[in-house]
Amino acid sequence: MQGQTTQAETTSRAPIATIIGISVAATLFLLWLIYVHPPSQEYASRLLFLPTLNALFNAMSAAALVIGFSYIRKRNIAAHRASMLTAFAFSVLFLITYTTNHALHGEMRFAGHGPIRTAYLALLISHILLSAVALPLILITFFFSLSGRFPQHKKIARYTLPIWLYVSITGVVVYAMLAAWR
Repeated sequence: MQGQTTQAETTSRAPIATIIGISVAATLFLLWLIYVHPPSQEYASRLLFLPTLNALFNAMSAAALVIGFSYIRKRNIAAHRASMLTAFAFSVLFLITYTTNHALHGEMRFAGHGPIRTAYLALLISHILLSAVALPLILITFFFSLSGRFPQHKKIARYTLPIWLYVSITGVVVYAMLAAWR
């Protein structure tokens, strides 16, 4: 019966629309914070460890994602869930410290030149674009899992995992490149 929606589809639309709305608002806020909001000079020398902490949270999130993936491949659902919740917690901590860092210090400029700058910018652009995609995907994937909609969870997780993993790993690489060419 084409054209008819199921009860599950109908009850999923409002939460998914809300998730997408929150994700768009969060992305717009971060873009404003990074590229429009001038950081206060009063705090320029405070909490200078935040970029390193951000990279650590990204690395820990990536590790938890890989571990969680290995658990689901072994059908260890409880360990998979714990790993994915851990990855989510590290990503939330990353987002908090990332937002704080940009509010205090503003945007970091890459000091490298030539081909390395081109490589850095390509990596950064892909990282930024995919992070905007990752946020709603992660939240929707968690929504399906936590609401017991495992077929939908499995279907979207196939896209969420590689994007989330890429964003986590490239976040560490971006940090390393900024640190190396400081």
